[in-house]
Amino acid sequence: MSTGDDELIVRDEAPEGGDGPRVRRIAINRPGSKNGLTVELNGRLIAAIDEAAASPAIRAIVLTGEGGAFCSGLDLKAAAAVAGAGPEALEEQMRRFFHGLIRAIRNCEKPIVALVDGPAAGFGCDLALACDLRVGTARARFGEVFIKRGLMPDGGGTFHLPRLVGLGVALDLLLTGDTVDAEEARRIGLLSRVFPVEGAAAETLALAHRIAAGPPRVHAWIKRAVYGSLDGTLDQALDVERRGQMELLRSADFLEGVSAFFQKRPPRFTGE
Repeated sequence: MSTGDDELIVRDEAPEGGDGPRVRRIAINRPGSKNGLTVELNGRLIAAIDEAAASPAIRAIVLTGEGGAFCSGLDLKAAAAVAGAGPEALEEQMRRFFHGLIRAIRNCEKPIVALVDGPAAGFGCDLALACDLRVGTARARFGEVFIKRGLMPDGGGTFHLPRLVGLGVALDLLLTGDTVDAEEARRIGLLSRVFPVEGAAAETLALAHRIAAGPPRVHAWIKRAVYGSLDGTLDQALDVERRGQMELLRSADFLEGVSAFFQKRPPRFTGE
């Protein structure tokens, strides 16, 4: 799949050599608003993620923005129309297109990597926080800037941020609306890797392909176990691990992993 319009670029990238599982690259392309979101664009983002989640050929997703910005949140030019829709219509749009986008990311059993180049602000920050991994360039910036507009986070920021950086740091960022740069973001755990601006797209795609080459059923169980543990007990986490491992021990990918180990070759996982 390779599609694009003026606002969203979706490409399914093959690994080097062209043989193997693909990575879906989804890029927001609204440079005039630093990749600000609209209701219509969010609908297309949800569709692109859901299609990748359902495709056996896609094993990982990269979510990013074009033009030196990740996402500035809701496009303020569209905000007036959204706010003027009336309470019931406004709440429906929030549930369907904004919360729906966060849920599409979190419900996807395939790993999702956010490449943050430039600002991730407001809902754009929440969008990055919802992804499984966040890598960035040296010019990445994160800001939960809602409070500066007289608002509170509405894209899961109050859920994800404390779990990533801890309660005290999260409240500091939420209550001040301060922005952190790439170096600070990596120090506090918002970024796992920082790449030079030049080459960041290729580095991120290579990372995503490395992940995509892994066993997809294991990816799904790891995500299920990790996210389920956030609000559970140790006993509940151990139970999920037990159920997952019992299923995976009977999988063809487990046999392939063992065979590859003894034959001293890279494994070729199929998801079976």
